[in-house]
Amino acid sequence: MTGERVIRRLAAILAADVVGYSRLMGRDEQGTLTRLKAHRTERLEPTLVRHGGRLVKLTGDGALVEFPSAVDALGAAIEFQQAMVEANEDQPEDARLVFRIGLHLGDLIVEGDDLYGDGVNVAARLEAQAPAGGIVISRNVHDAVSRRIKATFNDLGILALKNIEQPTQAFGVRWDPADWKVVATTATAPSIATTSATDAPLTLPDKPSIAVLPFQNMSGDPEQEYFADGIVEDIITALSRFKSLFVIARNSSFTYKGKAVDIKQVGRKLGVRYVLEGSVRKAGGRVRITGQLIDSQTGAHLWADRFDGAIEDIFDLQDQVTGKLVAAVAPRVTHAEIERTRRKPVENLDAYDCFLRGSALFDQRSKAANAEARALFERAIALEPSFSTPYAMLARCHSTAKLHGWVTDRANAEAEVRRLAERVSALGSDDAMALASMGFCLAWVCREYDAAAAFVDRALVVNPNLVHAWMNRAMVSTFRGEHEEAIEQFARARRISPVGPDYYLVQGYLGFCHMMMGRYDEAVRCGAEAASHQPNWLVGHLALTTAHGLAGNIEAARKSLADLRRLNPGLRLSNVDATFCYRRAEDTARQIEGLRLAGLPE
Repeated sequence: MTGERVIRRLAAILAADVVGYSRLMGRDEQGTLTRLKAHRTERLEPTLVRHGGRLVKLTGDGALVEFPSAVDALGAAIEFQQAMVEANEDQPEDARLVFRIGLHLGDLIVEGDDLYGDGVNVAARLEAQAPAGGIVISRNVHDAVSRRIKATFNDLGILALKNIEQPTQAFGVRWDPADWKVVATTATAPSIATTSATDAPLTLPDKPSIAVLPFQNMSGDPEQEYFADGIVEDIITALSRFKSLFVIARNSSFTYKGKAVDIKQVGRKLGVRYVLEGSVRKAGGRVRITGQLIDSQTGAHLWADRFDGAIEDIFDLQDQVTGKLVAAVAPRVTHAEIERTRRKPVENLDAYDCFLRGSALFDQRSKAANAEARALFERAIALEPSFSTPYAMLARCHSTAKLHGWVTDRANAEAEVRRLAERVSALGSDDAMALASMGFCLAWVCREYDAAAAFVDRALVVNPNLVHAWMNRAMVSTFRGEHEEAIEQFARARRISPVGPDYYLVQGYLGFCHMMMGRYDEAVRCGAEAASHQPNWLVGHLALTTAHGLAGNIEAARKSLADLRRLNPGLRLSNVDATFCYRRAEDTARQIEGLRLAGLPE
């Protein structure tokens, strides 16, 4: 769709159509259409509900469906085909509708609500290879579902599919009908008919909810059981410090210890959207811990990683793994929630939805997006005045406006940030994210350096595993002229979260630290990384331009200055001190000198 944001994602795609549809329509057009619609309503749609499928489009006699999981996709395909066999038993032969299905797991182009790319094309070509009432899957699907679903597979060899450049290995699917008996239901039914009233899912909380299951001890050593349990207990405690999360208590999570679990059933039973599971394996003097985050509603795997360490200091290793797991999981949950919120109609947004959608807009770093984000944060506050985080994010909008030269009344902006700081102090004493963000804004907008440091230090007491708190503490140290301390604090943030979407923030401010300490080559490297990762973030271009100027790379400095002035056309040497927020006069002077050498006018 024109104007929609185009993204890519890995998903399982199902293509289906009716065998001999033209012949059936020629014989009985109205009857065929009526039966087709009935099968869609009574069999296809309920199957998609049960397995988390999204109907992308109907194509006359066929359908294109997206699944986040290959297991769910094949489960839905088998269940639907089996339901059609049972539905056709009572029909005259010339009135039976029989489907063929193709399945592929691959990279898709998402444009609005539609899907494109080779992933879709391969699924469609595999469907054409399927026998009547049958299913053909690609090697990717086979490898993903092997030993995880009740079915057997017949290797069809390497197929040359029409208009597909690479040959595809394909497999036919067979199943025992006794394993896939489904009672007929309606499209609105939430589950298979045998579900009892006591198994009805709990209502999900109004914020992201997560359960951490006991990690599996893969070592064969009962002595390691305490270590695996200790890690899980620490993760539950650490995640509970995130005010934005609803975390299931240990006593409930550990009822699943030693049991084979169905993640979707866990989500229903505990009333959570996300489940974290993992394992611990000891070999010699080394320990390997794995973790994976799963959306219990769809079965989609959102994140997975592993951590290795020496067992000599088991408790230090336990602390490190806990910190890294928590730092990775919390942002992944937030990202998943943002994507989910984007699909909700604006009129249905609650306070937390408004906060999430506003946060996504804030990260775009444009004037229009910043204004939209402000409106959403203000709406979140109106809907839930006791929700502290939107107050801090509203202050962040003011700090971004100052950075880019969008502020017309500085005194009013400073007064507004101080007012928001009072609200966060009163409401958010246990909200580390709000405290950390507010500390940054007090330094950047109001130049209240000591109050800023105190806010972020309070955040670190509440949640020492919050990466944003360590980053903001390092930024405040940068503004205060404490550059060595800032570098150490940035290193702490990177240790907790070595890879993450906010890596560019660390690099941009590290560029300032190195620049102020005369390490211009290192400053150039950091500034360039930040600017390339987020072209609309002024700080990266500022660090890069200034460092190039001070290093004598005048041509490169002037080129970078063009990007800097694109983001803040009103920036001049005469207003550098008012725009930025260094406590030390020598830091401001160094900034001005670098920009003067780059060619910034008076």
